[in-house]
Amino acid sequence: MMKEFKEFISRGNVMDMAVGIIIGGAFTAIVSSLVADIITPIIGMLMGGVDFSSLAVTVGSANLTYGNFIQAIINFLLVAWVLFMIVKAMNKMKRKEEEKPAEPEAPAEPPEDIVLLREIRDSLKK
Repeated sequence: MMKEFKEFISRGNVMDMAVGIIIGGAFTAIVSSLVADIITPIIGMLMGGVDFSSLAVTVGSANLTYGNFIQAIINFLLVAWVLFMIVKAMNKMKRKEEEKPAEPEAPAEPPEDIVLLREIRDSLKK
């Protein structure tokens, strides 16, 4: 079982996934800050000074803060949009790379018997 675990962990895909998760976490923090500190205040200002985080309804003894939910939706849409733009740019670069003309391959080495025959021919010419 330990050997199988080592094989699983050392696969390139697992390491790529781990790096992706770490980068994703950092990226989420950036987007969350963008939403909370820049976009949400602007949207609130455009809506007459509404602060999403203060939007709440009290039902009985429960306080339903639906403003946080609205902020989470905006955050999700922004993350999805940014990821879409990144994937779109990567696909465009990949297509450009595929459209480049392939470099001509070097001619294949002639078989050994042909090389020997050429050497014999050149020796006979001398």
